[in-house]
Amino acid sequence: MKHLSILFAAFFVQQLCHSNAANAQNNGNNALLWKISGNGLTKPSFVYGTIHMICAADFSIDDTLKQSFNAAEKVYLEVDMDDPAMNMKMLQLSILQDKKLSDFFSQEDYNKLNVFFRDSIGLPLTMLNTMKPFVLFSILTLKTLPCSQQESYEMSFVKMAREQNKEVIGLETIEEQMKIFDDMPDSVQAQMLLRYVNEFSQQKKDFSNMVQLYKNKDLDALYRQIMSSPDIAGSEEALLFNRNKNWIPVMEAAMKTGSLFVAVGAGHLAGEQGILNLLKEKGYTIEPVK
Repeated sequence: MKHLSILFAAFFVQQLCHSNAANAQNNGNNALLWKISGNGLTKPSFVYGTIHMICAADFSIDDTLKQSFNAAEKVYLEVDMDDPAMNMKMLQLSILQDKKLSDFFSQEDYNKLNVFFRDSIGLPLTMLNTMKPFVLFSILTLKTLPCSQQESYEMSFVKMAREQNKEVIGLETIEEQMKIFDDMPDSVQAQMLLRYVNEFSQQKKDFSNMVQLYKNKDLDALYRQIMSSPDIAGSEEALLFNRNKNWIPVMEAAMKTGSLFVAVGAGHLAGEQGILNLLKEKGYTIEPVK
């Protein structure tokens, strides 16, 4: 069974990266791994942009990435995925409390979703009617991958941290992540899910394009892909910018105590309100590690 937090993270990456990648141009940010130094730091730290789920054939942790990980004293992920209570928390936060999934849709739209999940996913919605819409998104996201064997950078880093007796810490709590979607109007969640189903073939193509950009380490193109997504329109602050800003003081306080390895979705790194630029504005030296 997939780690539930990875299932949730998979939803994040697909929703934020749905767009036409073919038109993206490279501005030179060809790096996923970045070194943070200066501004009074006694030791450098590193930040790495991940793709939360990827086919095993496309997954790679090279020697440079391993060396940066090994040099760090603590590991920071978006959430603490080494928390033994994570799956239980996710399950509890995934359940609708005062409504059912069918309440989000008209009868016609619900029937359409049910047919799609029954025929294409193999799960009738009666089995998911107590679950929040993001659970359906997460299931669909995994189905967009053209492979049966998937890998997770986050869980690989958790495994490496355990082997090296390093602490894994979250930049935010799973409750804070979940609240982003709980605060979305029901109509918005329903619209996003229906669009996903209606455009499922295109979603698969978009994901394949996004993986290629990721393998090319093209942060600028990935960021443009995110910002052109119809699903992020109007939600940029909640999904990206506010989270980036909230993570900076957490990183700053921790970097003063020692070297960190920080791994977050690649879409959080680029742009004026991305982590890299926010750190530069704070006076840190940010350099690509290739």
